[in-house]
Amino acid sequence: MGTAGGTPRLLAEPGIRRNSSFSQEIKMSPDSAASSTTRLSSSAFKVHNVCRLLTRRAHGFYTKDAGVAHRKNMGILRKLVCQESTKFKNVWTTHSTSPIAYEHGRIYFDNYRCCMSSIAREPRILYQLPPCSKSEKIEDALLLECPLGEVLLNPSDYKSSLAVLTAHNWLLRLSANTGDILEKVYLTSYCKFRYLSWDTSQEIMVIKSAQHKLPAAAQQADIQQSVLFFLAVFRVLPLKFIGMLEINKKIFGNNVTDVAVSHGMLIVTYSVGLVKLYSFQSISEQFTEEQFDLGCECNWNGKVGIVGKYPFGLPCNIKITDTPPLLFEVSSLENAFQIGGYPWHYIITPNKKKHKGVFHICALKDNALAKNGIQDMKCCSLEPDWIYFHPDTSGRIIHVGPNLIKVLKLKEIKNNKYQREIAEDFVIVANRQNNVNNSVTVTASGRMVKKRFNLLDDDPEQETFKIVDYEDELDLLSVVAVTQLGADGKAHLDFHCNEHGILLKSIPLVESWDVTYNHEVYFDRDIVLHIEQKPNRIFCCYFYQMVRDSAEEDEHSSLEKGERVFCKKGERIFEYF
Repeated sequence: MGTAGGTPRLLAEPGIRRNSSFSQEIKMSPDSAASSTTRLSSSAFKVHNVCRLLTRRAHGFYTKDAGVAHRKNMGILRKLVCQESTKFKNVWTTHSTSPIAYEHGRIYFDNYRCCMSSIAREPRILYQLPPCSKSEKIEDALLLECPLGEVLLNPSDYKSSLAVLTAHNWLLRLSANTGDILEKVYLTSYCKFRYLSWDTSQEIMVIKSAQHKLPAAAQQADIQQSVLFFLAVFRVLPLKFIGMLEINKKIFGNNVTDVAVSHGMLIVTYSVGLVKLYSFQSISEQFTEEQFDLGCECNWNGKVGIVGKYPFGLPCNIKITDTPPLLFEVSSLENAFQIGGYPWHYIITPNKKKHKGVFHICALKDNALAKNGIQDMKCCSLEPDWIYFHPDTSGRIIHVGPNLIKVLKLKEIKNNKYQREIAEDFVIVANRQNNVNNSVTVTASGRMVKKRFNLLDDDPEQETFKIVDYEDELDLLSVVAVTQLGADGKAHLDFHCNEHGILLKSIPLVESWDVTYNHEVYFDRDIVLHIEQKPNRIFCCYFYQMVRDSAEEDEHSSLEKGERVFCKKGERIFEYF
């Protein structure tokens, strides 16, 4: 599924099948795998060796294995999506005065209080929560899916649910299909929690507070504030409280600007561009004063209550009393820092403004710069180029500029096993056939006029890349390219082969694209969703669905051309085309 604007991808990671609990535990040598493949036949399933049967299941060797069937179906769908006769049609659109979100086949309106299914051609409301006060507004949400190979106590845990954080510090787990409350946990009253994120996707969830500030009266009394943030950490499905900790100036320093927990690391960023990484597991083991279970009675700091119930909430049971051991430290412009690749590498921009747009790719082990590890597109544009590790777990790197997309790979260097080389895997170039950047023009009278300035690389009159993402189930790169034609901008969504970069399909977006607005585009199997934010907090949602382009449909659509149907469902008006 493709996305822009930072919406998290809450699906199983590429390569991890949902059907088998053995896929991460049982390994198979390449030789045995090859021999088993060649001997695979109907008689092979009569072998009663348990280890061999389980090994085959882990690799999807059963003809009726769910993983094999899923990959086969996705392969067929990819061919259908990319074939010439397939079109994507804008079937409906709607508007909202609150942000619109999309996640795994569901479209959310009204701050997650209204949920619609994107599977049917016509919009179908799954649930509509009743109106609420401002204090009960949903601040953030995460989609929870059933873990692999786990035996869960409640039958409802096997179905998708939505973890939501409300403005008055309640963590609710709602049914993703009905909106019914399955679980509720009161967090605390002494800080304002605002953000939900994953430490480990679908396993460990982190709730972060807004930056903690003293009341106005305390500030006027010149009382110093030392606590900056609070973090509450949970294991999900079943929901289990791991601990809550505070980020204190006395421990981490005065210049802390933000904090996060990701991939088992506590990440602290500073105003001077510094990024520090600590082991969250080590912090938890060293500084946890006492473990608490949700729903149990607790005596904490002289107060007695039920953990997770109002008004007691959660105890701050992880007290960091000393600076924890530092895992890694790096300085980067605007705290931009990413880790990925194999072996582990990281990407930073040197911490000086003159280096903006220059990226250094270094080995995490010894901070050594990779060969050809300085990537600089030398763009002259209003919007900077961006770079990130490919989400397909191949260890590659995607570097996107206004008219160029480079897919890079970490390559072994001959006779040097300790260093890697950055090499181009493939390049995607924008379609700029007309040289509109010609510095010399000829007038009607034949006089040659030389321009005193050059057009920017992201000039609206030239095709410019705006969004690049990856659809993991179909193994396609999705690219949004935009060209300004007079007052209107036109965009198209291109599908490229993830392995070689070959253009397989191009879909025109019928609505006008204003480059000054914020846009998000989601490509998920057979649908495309375009969310646009206009001035005055007007959000537009354009829904496209895959259709077969046939003569009959063309004739039928020509009869209905120009007709628009308006339909009200719940409190929302939809416009059909």
